Amino acid sequence: MDRDFLVDLFTDFGPVTLRRMFSGYGISVDGINFALALRAGLYFRADEETIPQFQAEGSKPFQYQQRSTAKVVIVNSYWELPARLFDDSDELTGWARAALAAAQRAALEKRVKTSRKAKKRAKPTSKAPISRKAAPKKKSALRQAMQRKRR
Repeated sequence: MDRDFLVDLFTDFGPVTLRRMFSGYGISVDGINFALALRAGLYFRADEETIPQFQAEGSKPFQYQQRSTAKVVIVNSYWELPARLFDDSDELTGWARAALAAAQRAALEKRVKTSRKAKKRAKPTSKAPISRKAAPKKKSALRQAMQRKRR
């Protein structure tokens, strides 16, 4: 898919940012990536709320084969857009909005997890500041008695 085709495809949705990515483009709004346009097709961000919609259309999640191990990796967060939507700009806009909402939910969840981890790593501070000078040692009772005898 070329850049001009993608710009035209998302005209009814609104302005999108296209960035070169792998063998295609990452498609985003306000810095949130919600779609991938690759040689293999167009993939929208999905989550537990939107995956059933993709499954009902017979779509499959994005997958690729690792070069080093020939292992197939399935990326369940991006699902292939049904081909029929390329001809229906109104319905495509609805799917794009749902994909953007899924991406926003994922970004929010990531921020919450990151802040929880940061709080766990932070060490609790004591209420009283710790002085760098060593506190004077208390004299033991035996020492005090010895000093009194000397006097």
